[in-house]
Amino acid sequence: MACDHGKVLQLAREGNWEESHAMVQVHGDEFSCQIHGYLHRVEGDLDNARYWYGRGGMRLPSNTLEEEYARLLARL
Repeated sequence: MACDHGKVLQLAREGNWEESHAMVQVHGDEFSCQIHGYLHRVEGDLDNARYWYGRGGMRLPSNTLEEEYARLLARL
């Protein structure tokens, strides 16, 4: 089953970190990994975030969380 990226991002925006993390962590596609990395940035776990962004084909971004959320949302 494909990840519902929009739902994951919506849950994250609403503060439902646990639920959004549970939904995305079982997926290994590039975009899911980037979202997973973003969620760990929100959590404050930058080592884990760095790992997941790397799996998503990019470095840990230096933008704000709000800017990163907007970037991810624009990819939908």
